[in-house]
Amino acid sequence: MNKQRIWCFMRGVTAAELFPSLVDTGDYPVFPNGPVWEILNPDSEFSLKSQFWELVEGQKDGILVHESATIGKNVEIEGPAYIGPGAEIRHGAYIRPFSWICSGAVVGHASEVKHSILLPGSKAPHFNYVGDSILGEGVNLGAGCKLSNLRNDGRTILLREGNTGEKMEDSGLRKFGAILGENVQIGCNAVTNPGVILGIGCNVWPNVTVSGIHPENSVIKD
Repeated sequence: MNKQRIWCFMRGVTAAELFPSLVDTGDYPVFPNGPVWEILNPDSEFSLKSQFWELVEGQKDGILVHESATIGKNVEIEGPAYIGPGAEIRHGAYIRPFSWICSGAVVGHASEVKHSILLPGSKAPHFNYVGDSILGEGVNLGAGCKLSNLRNDGRTILLREGNTGEKMEDSGLRKFGAILGENVQIGCNAVTNPGVILGIGCNVWPNVTVSGIHPENSVIKD
């Protein structure tokens, strides 16, 4: 992998870089102009948490579900949470606080989402864990895929180049899962370590453990 290519990509890791198809419909939160992961920082002016309280003000239990969304049986939703137009929350899903599920997104059977954004049309459809993460439009997580968000030693998440790369930057965040650009595809039973960023169109093979930052159209298979 070309280190210069990764470094240049990282310096431009903004919402515009990863999610160019977003159209301002009011269905998703406001992203920062700088590093996209700042939205996961509770101290940021663009923090997901602060935007949530404005969004759900006056809603019972802090839960806002669009009338066209589909909620399956035995679903647990803890507020604050937002379920957008045409979103589908399937049987047995667990929606934890600060989950922003945009239009047409899917949270499937036995999947758990916490303090994360599923942008329009993204899918966590089968036995997935999505913690402190952002899924771009067209992202699909294979069955059993987990986006881990916390180091075993509890230290802040370091951003690195590729699976075996050197440290590039300290995110300053203790909890930081994965940020997946548009149309990223992740195979069954894959795991992303904390602080993963995948550019548009990346493809992760099944059963792979992914670390670090990978530019657009990368194929990650070991």
